[in-house]
Amino acid sequence: MRCTHMGAGIVLALGALGLHTPVAAAADGPDIWIDPGNASPGSTVTVVTGACDPDADYGKGWSEVGGEFHLFGDRKGLLTGRFKIPEGTKPGNDTITLKCPPRTKVTETYRVVGRPPYGSVRAGFGPADDTDMSTKLALSGGLLATAAAGSMVWMRRRPHGNRA
Repeated sequence: MRCTHMGAGIVLALGALGLHTPVAAAADGPDIWIDPGNASPGSTVTVVTGACDPDADYGKGWSEVGGEFHLFGDRKGLLTGRFKIPEGTKPGNDTITLKCPPRTKVTETYRVVGRPPYGSVRAGFGPADDTDMSTKLALSGGLLATAAAGSMVWMRRRPHGNRA
């Protein structure tokens, strides 16, 4: 009985994975791949397209955020270009437009996200570069020692069940 349930679960999982493949292959979206799909300011975005003529070895691209960039053929049928997102760019959507022979124009949108955190986290007693920790450590140690002593006194004074 247990093997039947386990086998059914495996079949359902493989079936769910198998259903995604035909949908991805049948999608009629433009042949543009953007890496990373969620880019942050200061990062380099790589754009690859297969929408151009297979014999094309050059194209032009334009990003609302990154400006103009060039596409070069590094593999048969694929053009690749790169651009950098300027520092200080606000989070939001960016649209990329690609033009290549013969009169092909495709657009795709990706997301520009905020800058990832940098530096120490300011929480607790202050910044991580604070060097005057001796007082704070002594205070913390004193509080822990007081709590331990209080719990020892409470455990010692607690009456036992067999005492009269």
